[in-house]
Amino acid sequence: MRSLHILLLALSLLLLAGCATLAGPTPAQQAANAQANALYQRGDYRGAAHTWANLSAQNPSGAESNDYRLRAADAWYVAGQPARTTQLLATVDGARLHGLDAVRYNLLKGELALARDPQEALAIAAMLPRALPAPLGLRAARLQADAASALGDHWTAARARVRMDDLLTGKARQQNARDIERTLMTLGVPALLSQAQKLPAGDPMLPWMGRALHRLGSALPKTLPQLMRPAGTVIAQGGKSTQEGFHAYRQVALLLPLSGPLKVAGEAVAEGFLTAYFDTPATQHRPVLHVYDTQGTPAGTLAAYQQAESAGAELVVGPLARNDVAALFNSNPSLPVLALNHPDSSINPPQGSVEFGLMPADDGTQAAARMLQQGIRSAVVFIAGSDNEQRAAQAFKVQFEAGGGDVLTVQTLPQGTVNYASEIRNAMPGLGANGGIFIAVPPETARLLMPQIRVARLRQPVFASVQVYAGSPNALNRDLDGVQFPDAPWLYDAQSGLPARASLMRNLPVVAGRGARLFAFGMDADLLVPYFAWLQQHPGSYIAGATGQLSVDAQGHVQRTPIWVQFNNGVATPMVGTLDLSTPTQ
Repeated sequence: MRSLHILLLALSLLLLAGCATLAGPTPAQQAANAQANALYQRGDYRGAAHTWANLSAQNPSGAESNDYRLRAADAWYVAGQPARTTQLLATVDGARLHGLDAVRYNLLKGELALARDPQEALAIAAMLPRALPAPLGLRAARLQADAASALGDHWTAARARVRMDDLLTGKARQQNARDIERTLMTLGVPALLSQAQKLPAGDPMLPWMGRALHRLGSALPKTLPQLMRPAGTVIAQGGKSTQEGFHAYRQVALLLPLSGPLKVAGEAVAEGFLTAYFDTPATQHRPVLHVYDTQGTPAGTLAAYQQAESAGAELVVGPLARNDVAALFNSNPSLPVLALNHPDSSINPPQGSVEFGLMPADDGTQAAARMLQQGIRSAVVFIAGSDNEQRAAQAFKVQFEAGGGDVLTVQTLPQGTVNYASEIRNAMPGLGANGGIFIAVPPETARLLMPQIRVARLRQPVFASVQVYAGSPNALNRDLDGVQFPDAPWLYDAQSGLPARASLMRNLPVVAGRGARLFAFGMDADLLVPYFAWLQQHPGSYIAGATGQLSVDAQGHVQRTPIWVQFNNGVATPMVGTLDLSTPTQ
């Protein structure tokens, strides 16, 4: 019995010794592996590759050797040594790999296949899981983008690059954004519009497609907001009353061009913002406000932002110019930004920030939607030819045709003449009794065009962009009787809860003139401050603003639903059904 006991003990020790051998790397090997990982993280890929290769050579048949060879191969690839990668990867047994190691193995196979067989590389990329750590996810998306591009599959390439957008920073992200835009533009307008109709609302491709279409002189049809309930509803919490969605900032910075070429516009927006700011009810928190001059330049904007951040601002409102907004977004601001324009680029609003602007294209979108609601299925368009008018006309065409309408022609009125008979004759064929007319022209041109339309016996209803009305009464506007256009309710004292325009005219000249809409825009910027983040998270919610009912979509764009106005006896008058802004406009 004693000898049996000794034998069993000896066997147990041998088994334990064997388990210790099979349990894993030695402390020295663990330390070397940690060193290799540190070298890799620091960007010393060659050093990491050598360290892992040495670890593999110490015990070629060991359980960890296969993993070490894989990591060495990966490090050589990232170091720009595909030949060494190929040689080392051939010694790796892929069947013994699991989890992220298996993903890394297949990713390397795809990356090495890219140059010789893009089809194989694309097939491997398609099999890789989407949910990966950022470094691997970025490489997987880049592999798919490069393989698809090599095969001429521009749509797949663009989708892969959109996945890369959130994984990149700085100049690399800027270059990727340009690549997305350029890749989508190769598809052309018809293909982009057709593809857009197949995508669900909120698809991350849609904003990029919109920017590509803009570059091509077109646009995406918009999904107009479905407004259901106002923000700011007073609710009881813990024995106190609070406004739903209200966020109290301690300090806000207003960045506007108060000098330079945009000084007049900047001052109009500033006066509107300050008017609403000082009109804040005593029961509502009012943040400390600092105003900074951007000088209307990107450099001035970035300097003003740095001042605001150093002074302790929690939110930045502004800047106003497109280039300035683009520069600020491109700088990856750490503070949330309520930008007062849309950058004319492929830069998306940073997380937590939104864009708000008075966009000429929105008039065309609103006019198309209204005509379709009234059963109008064919339309002709007249424009005077400026860039803003072309944008409005293009947005009208896209929206109208997406809704089943047919834009028969877009006529550009010649400059230097008052006779538009030829353009009107060209527009008449095919315009039936259920047709409509959209005009995007300034007041002076509209007052020449409308009598000639009537002489030509065109009786179809006429809709216009907001520029048809300068914002103040004019006896000559009798020539525009019957013309409908979307506008800001505050200009007509049609929005309760805001300082009345009529009472402000006595002390603020900008309120009476062409700057009135910019003044209203400034008031809305102040109204949005405590609510814009909540609005983005609650689709269907809105605030009743000076320029319309304001909501925020998932992409961070403030959507504005205006009221409709019509000329009657030369007077611009809000139409029945658009004055009650406490409920959604139907």
